[in-house]
Amino acid sequence: MLPDIRDYDALTRAFRWQVPARYNIGTDVCTRWALADPDRVAILWKKPDGSVEPVTYGRLEDASNRLANALTAKGIRRGDRVALVLAQGAAAAITHIAIYKMGAIAVPLAALFGIDALAFRLKDSGARALITNGEGLAKVAQIRDQLGELAVLLSTDGPAGAGIGGFYETLAEGSASFAAIDTSADDPAMMIYTSGTTGQPKGALHAHRVLLGHLPGVEMPHEFFPQPGDRMWTPADWAWAGGLLNVLLPSLHFGVPVVARKFEKFDADEAFALMAEMEVRNTFVPPTALRMLRSVENPRSKHAFNLRTLGSGGEALGAETYDWGQAALGLTINEFYGQTECNLVIASCAAIGISKPGAIGKPVPGHAIGVIRADGSPCDIGEQGQIAVKRPDPVMFLEYWNRPEATREKFIGDWMTTGDQGIRDDEGYVHFFGRDDDVITSAGYRIGPGEIEDCLLKHPAVSLAAAVGKPDALRTEIVKAFVVLKRGVAPSDALAADIRDFVRTRMSAHSYPREIAFIDELPMTTTGKVIRRLLRERA
Repeated sequence: MLPDIRDYDALTRAFRWQVPARYNIGTDVCTRWALADPDRVAILWKKPDGSVEPVTYGRLEDASNRLANALTAKGIRRGDRVALVLAQGAAAAITHIAIYKMGAIAVPLAALFGIDALAFRLKDSGARALITNGEGLAKVAQIRDQLGELAVLLSTDGPAGAGIGGFYETLAEGSASFAAIDTSADDPAMMIYTSGTTGQPKGALHAHRVLLGHLPGVEMPHEFFPQPGDRMWTPADWAWAGGLLNVLLPSLHFGVPVVARKFEKFDADEAFALMAEMEVRNTFVPPTALRMLRSVENPRSKHAFNLRTLGSGGEALGAETYDWGQAALGLTINEFYGQTECNLVIASCAAIGISKPGAIGKPVPGHAIGVIRADGSPCDIGEQGQIAVKRPDPVMFLEYWNRPEATREKFIGDWMTTGDQGIRDDEGYVHFFGRDDDVITSAGYRIGPGEIEDCLLKHPAVSLAAAVGKPDALRTEIVKAFVVLKRGVAPSDALAADIRDFVRTRMSAHSYPREIAFIDELPMTTTGKVIRRLLRERA
């Protein structure tokens, strides 16, 4: 959607949304390519045995039509919620496309979810069907009696008795011809649950137009994506908006091959090796995973990767990781910003000079972004307020599922609030300060955890870090840091004191961590965000 104009202001002025009244994600990302070039590669699937299986658009079209017919025959109708708990691979893409063609609503759920997390989301969504593997079935078996609306279960590991069909066996039953439902751009297509960093997750219901709304926010940080030879990969689960809407669906829309590989646990060396072997040119890596990549010294001397673009978002990147990207990878990490309800609305693009250490970027063309006060009035330059997005906006969610009050509370007038604190500087860049609940109030100062964590990462012994506020009778709160040390470094009181002094001399006397706790790993959501709520409770 972005015109090829290499000046941000001119690009913003020239941009126009292109959202047709009738639009279906399934036919857009699959059928039109399958009709034009069925042998075009859509997905390069790196399988657990190490082999690579190319998945063409023709195969996606055939299989998704068969699945749509089979689910229809089993009673799944337009508007029904179909959940999927599947790792990156062909089955996940086939299932998504089939659901959209049917006019049903996809509910992607992370394979890492435990039984309580699955039970809540499956019950809350009223899922009528679930497609998963044997591991997912084992979890569901423990909560099956709680899921009264769940009528259809399919497993990619084959039939499992008690009415549980095999995914591929079911495909064989269905016809390869299916007439996709004629959906409007505003009809619901998917429901993605929020990360739940501050409470029970909410189902953000999105329309088919959400994919078109994402396109400028993909094109900008990936520097006018797609370019010849582009090939996309992310370690992010496709069940998360970051994996599904930042990578998989936009790439399929543009006809760019997507590398798929299931990581049992993220490994920095394996990630670099995969990017080299699969000739990845574009990648989205969340900040926490980027910090893990920093553990590989001189990665370009070990792995012959050839990235063109690297985007990151989901948490604050920080100047330390930004500088590392330029020094170790030889390219500028383009940070972007959004949330499940309204994703990819702020971005950087080094190719046109929109890049600034410590800033998350400028508004993506087509999106009206503000930093506002509690009454909805705009903040002054440099004044801290809440980052907000103005409606209408094609990337914005329709509503929270069965939560009308929460939907209303999300807005101040036409501003959709994000719950994120930030400032806008005199150059128009937006700086992320922290979640409302994460901002630390100490001795009258409001302190964002991001800058403390960024400073902690500069200490030679620190691998990962998170900062939270701990209640204090004198100061209201003090800063407490939870630190994961680098391999081979032993925790000690002397090291804690050294880290405290390190931050104090580099930041200020009011914002350094007065307490430091060494832990083996940080609590994280399945999307790779630190759950500071749990750390605050621990503090």
